[in-house]
Amino acid sequence: MEKEAFVTIRKKLNRTQKQLAELLGVSLKAIHSYEQGWRKIPLHIERQLWFLIYQKKNQSGKKLQPCWERKSCEIKEECPAWEFQCGDMCWFVCGTKCDCTKDIDVRDKMEICRKCKILKTLLK
Repeated sequence: MEKEAFVTIRKKLNRTQKQLAELLGVSLKAIHSYEQGWRKIPLHIERQLWFLIYQKKNQSGKKLQPCWERKSCEIKEECPAWEFQCGDMCWFVCGTKCDCTKDIDVRDKMEICRKCKILKTLLK
């Protein structure tokens, strides 16, 4: 995750740096370091941020379109996102069967998901 996305999500969550530090269970200094680019944002922090912004967006009552519909997936029945009916959170689920994320680890998966329109929808 780039520092700009981190700041954007913090602002969309309507949190100060101190409030976000408390919410994520990290120090205020860590938040400063992430936002200044002095420290790499750990994957677990990034995933937690995406989850929080997803929850905030989900509270608006607007249901997000599942990945299998957006991508016209032909193997959806084999995918954990389909099994658990979380196609709007496919970026959060490991072991998805999309051609682009099949058989890769979570770090590489997030690299791909950051570029995907499904995850990007959360920042709109």
